[in-house]
Amino acid sequence: MDYDDCLGCPPAEPEAKKSWQEIAAEKRQADLAKIPLEWVLSPSVVAEARKQQKLVDGFVDGLLDEETCYITALDAPDLLQQMRSGSKTAVQVVTAFCKRAAAIHQITRNMLEIGFEAAFERATELDSFFQANKRLVGPLHGIPLTLKDQFHIKGLETSMAFVGWIGTFEGKRGTGKEKIFESEIIKEFRALGAVPIGKVGTSAETSNNILGYLWSPHNQSLSSGGSSGGEAVMQALRGSAFGIGTDIGGSVSMPAAFNGIFSLKPSSGRISMKDVANTGPGQLIMPTVAGIMGVSVTTLQLVLRSLLSTEPWLQDPYVIPLPWREAEEYNPNSGDATNETKPSFGFMDNDGVVTPHPPVQRGLRMVRDALNEAGFNLLDWNPPSNRESEAIHGVIARGDGCLDVWDALQLSGEPEVHEIEGLFEPHGPRMPLSLPDYQDVVVRMRDYRNKYQTYWMSTAEKTTDGQPVEVFISPVTPSAGLLPDKFFYAEYTNSTNVLDFPTVVIPVTTVDKDIDKVDPCFKPLSDIDKINMDAYDPSAYHGAPAAVQVVGRRLGEEKLLSMAQIVVDALKRYKTRRQGKCRLHS
Repeated sequence: MDYDDCLGCPPAEPEAKKSWQEIAAEKRQADLAKIPLEWVLSPSVVAEARKQQKLVDGFVDGLLDEETCYITALDAPDLLQQMRSGSKTAVQVVTAFCKRAAAIHQITRNMLEIGFEAAFERATELDSFFQANKRLVGPLHGIPLTLKDQFHIKGLETSMAFVGWIGTFEGKRGTGKEKIFESEIIKEFRALGAVPIGKVGTSAETSNNILGYLWSPHNQSLSSGGSSGGEAVMQALRGSAFGIGTDIGGSVSMPAAFNGIFSLKPSSGRISMKDVANTGPGQLIMPTVAGIMGVSVTTLQLVLRSLLSTEPWLQDPYVIPLPWREAEEYNPNSGDATNETKPSFGFMDNDGVVTPHPPVQRGLRMVRDALNEAGFNLLDWNPPSNRESEAIHGVIARGDGCLDVWDALQLSGEPEVHEIEGLFEPHGPRMPLSLPDYQDVVVRMRDYRNKYQTYWMSTAEKTTDGQPVEVFISPVTPSAGLLPDKFFYAEYTNSTNVLDFPTVVIPVTTVDKDIDKVDPCFKPLSDIDKINMDAYDPSAYHGAPAAVQVVGRRLGEEKLLSMAQIVVDALKRYKTRRQGKCRLHS
């Protein structure tokens, strides 16, 4: 029918605008369609998974073949050795992790972007290179990774879990950047040989209108934490060999603790955040940092060292030109390492504001005892109060009134999820802080950093070697795991962002409802301490991981990681001895 035939015809009905629910549903379905048919789980298996108390320790393995389970149980350095020797190919490794990630997504609804097809293509290229040159492309050759959905990857969208960002570039249409733009860190990973296989969920407590609420695989009555909870779950269930999250107030450290994995939150300026989607992108006085998540300190060290080898400061002016410094690492096996010359640890049982729950207290005691038995020097850590960081952190992080988050929600009409309702007034964003008020809080942050530095250096007067404490150990959060709506205090991690200190999270133990009970003589340190302890229920938290964080001086990631490994090794010896004694007495 030509144009003349249409004269006098009624005008065509405009296409109805889709609701945010329809857009989100289509997104979920599109992701599921990217899973190979032979990897699709039956509805009964998915339903059974959601009935489980926990998904770690075997449930996912039961869905997979023996070869996939073998490969995905290996840590990144071991995977590299297998590929270097020719025992495994990159295609085998990438396929195994994609298959496992596909199963994890189906039973947890964790992935916002699936990139298996491109990952297979890249793995094939890596194998061809290895066959032709008999060497690996780089120090992360063939290693599959996943990332929080803030990092742009060619061929994949970046929604940051906003429905209104689906099908756009950061909420804008017609930019020409959709699905072809890449963040700087992705370019670095490609040069190193790493293979991105997908991107995972985000938002406060990892609750969003696309995927819903993400639960902990250790106890599916507890939250995965946020906002890098998607990556923490992926690592806990071994869906990739390592992952990348982001952190401005514990968003890497807390999910790592809640999911029983290791993490590194570096100081700002060590890992590139160039061309990464973010909220509050103009806030650079306490910037968001990219953090590494995995199942060992060795992997954290491998990934950071590899990233720094690409000299990211040549492409990103906000990365400090600071290569990996081997001289900063501490070697406990050096010939002159006596008890008198061993480095000292600071130790914080609590910050004087909120007392950790009983399982976290027990984890701290285990670490203290392990280091004491190993002959390390421990100094009680009593720095400037976290109450000071509490008065600084939120004002800087949300001083803009979160207008950009509000605007992103308005694009689709989706409501704010319950977990972020407090960011806004009933009908819109809060009034931004005035520039003079903002400058006042920045000055307060400067003064707080100065006081903390003075305290840290003063510890040299109390150590056996006359040197300041190298790192200190503290709780990550007051709780092991997170009951929805029962999280009251974040200053153990917020303070490290205010101070720009790097941190490593180390899992220690798990909650035992028969052991981890509140001391009947407990006396709260503050009103919030009472609220926090009253919310503790040993049965509800049973099985949740309890962790500690090791905190280093600003830009001291090399020393921090080596000291964290000392803690891991000491804990391993400590647990082995205790198990031996238990067998003797049984």
